[in-house]
Amino acid sequence: VCRPTAQLSGMLFSLLGWVLSCLTTYLPQWKNLNLELNELEIWTMGLWQACVVQEEGGMQCKDFDSFLALPPELRISRVLMFVSNGLGLLGLLLSGFGLDCLKIGERQQELKKRLLLLGGTLFWMSGITAIVPVSWVAHSTVQEFWDESIPDIVPRWDFGEALFTGWLAGFCLILGGSLLNCTLCSTEVLPSSVHLAVAELQDQCQHL
Repeated sequence: VCRPTAQLSGMLFSLLGWVLSCLTTYLPQWKNLNLELNELEIWTMGLWQACVVQEEGGMQCKDFDSFLALPPELRISRVLMFVSNGLGLLGLLLSGFGLDCLKIGERQQELKKRLLLLGGTLFWMSGITAIVPVSWVAHSTVQEFWDESIPDIVPRWDFGEALFTGWLAGFCLILGGSLLNCTLCSTEVLPSSVHLAVAELQDQCQHL
């Protein structure tokens, strides 16, 4: 009873992390910029576009014209977030076939165990791949914010909501993969208990 519950919990955490990872990839709020001269406007920057939020006019966004013109952390973050989303999707597919509650492949327990282990490992990799670009952008934002060579009058970028969403996505994926892999530790107990019961029945039959 405990193992299927842990497996379903791991799948739910992993699914939540994958959805948040995909959402982080396309959110334009990786960086926020408040202009002191015009407090009614808030500038945001994501991996794909820059937006300006006006109190009266809503949000207006413009896509980046060139991939090569982006800063290095944004270019590599695009690639890593795509990799994270792909690994998470593959982990969901593989680990789904390895769940105990799935009746398909009941006689191939070793294969289901390997699929579950591979799926959990992919979730780990997906979580780490999501945390790395988010943390890199956050680190570069902190460096630029405290750069003494920039005059104090120049507005500075700050953390956007997408960074916190990305961190949460990475931790959910790692937690989900850990739960799935931890359930494999109890799979060795069941076969041994079955063999022991069979041996006891054979001994009883011989005595009779």
